[in-house]
Amino acid sequence: MEGKKKKKFLIKLLLIGAALILFAAIGIYIFLTHRTYNNIRVLNTVTLERDNGEKYAEFADGILKYSKDGVALLDRKGKERWNFSYQMQNPVVSVSEKSAVIADKGANDLVVLQSKGVKGEIHTSLPVEKAEVSRQGIVSAILRDGVSAKIVCYDAEGNLLVEHVTSPTTTGYPLDAAISDDGYTLLVSYLFIEQGKMTTKVAYYSFDEKTEKKENHLIMEEKYENTIAPSVFFLDNETSAVVSDNQLHIYEGKEKPKKKQTVQIKEQIQNVFHDDEYIGMLLKNEKNYIVKLYDKNGKELLSKTVEQEYKNVKVEDGQVIMYDGKKCQILTKAGVRLFDGEMENDIANIISVFGVNKYLVINANGLEEIRLAN
Repeated sequence: MEGKKKKKFLIKLLLIGAALILFAAIGIYIFLTHRTYNNIRVLNTVTLERDNGEKYAEFADGILKYSKDGVALLDRKGKERWNFSYQMQNPVVSVSEKSAVIADKGANDLVVLQSKGVKGEIHTSLPVEKAEVSRQGIVSAILRDGVSAKIVCYDAEGNLLVEHVTSPTTTGYPLDAAISDDGYTLLVSYLFIEQGKMTTKVAYYSFDEKTEKKENHLIMEEKYENTIAPSVFFLDNETSAVVSDNQLHIYEGKEKPKKKQTVQIKEQIQNVFHDDEYIGMLLKNEKNYIVKLYDKNGKELLSKTVEQEYKNVKVEDGQVIMYDGKKCQILTKAGVRLFDGEMENDIANIISVFGVNKYLVINANGLEEIRLAN
């Protein structure tokens, strides 16, 4: 009996010890993630060749390095997985989780990328104004020709799927377009004049054969008078958003999208950013800049004053990451100002990586793995 009691006592002691270690670990984690840091500690540096105006974007668990002469996918240690050459004057990139597209803005070329390399090349009939890509590699693009424009969709191999011709007097001029992750739904914001009033028309088009459609694949449209809506996007296949000059509209539904919530915006919108969970805005009032973060239901999660306008703002892993030159600021969705300071070099991109307060910074030195410090 004494042996059993001793065994039970030891087990109890081990459980208490494990619980104390767990509580201590939780306490340390909360302490480390609920304070403001002003400096960084560089853990590792990988040198990259940067001699051709390269830009960088996070993609497929790695980093896209792209320029006027071509694109390469690097892993997070800076090792090249593949590369592809092209000639573009003004390359811009749009990234989805599994696919990306590089467009020569103002010219006629698109390159569709997936994790293993180039999936297709597209030559358009008109200059590209904007291009987006779905996870499946379906590309939607706004092509312009003077005052008229086309909205086109291509598959990943470059085959034309859909073409909508627009004009200011009929459909209106397309300001923005977005495609759902599965590639079946296209969302377009048009601007036109109706009875002397500036009006925005939001239109949803479906390419799913199971969906009941009107003419030209149209499944829903809605008008907003005396407003401009320059930004539309999908958070997932069921949730989309329209941002006007003074409102955020959230729609839900795939076959029949319906407005779920409207959020009034009192300040001037400087920047709109999002991922698949959150919608963020950098705003300006008479005195300050303000960062706000909303969930898919339009609930405000964060409202924080910042001292300047940042050119680069994104939300990643529940954190708002802002940078401009050497200056950087990181806010958590809980409202903690996690970092407010400067790096040694101008920041080309900053990516959250696994580990407490760890990030990957791309700058003139190459790739720097850093940890926030004081």
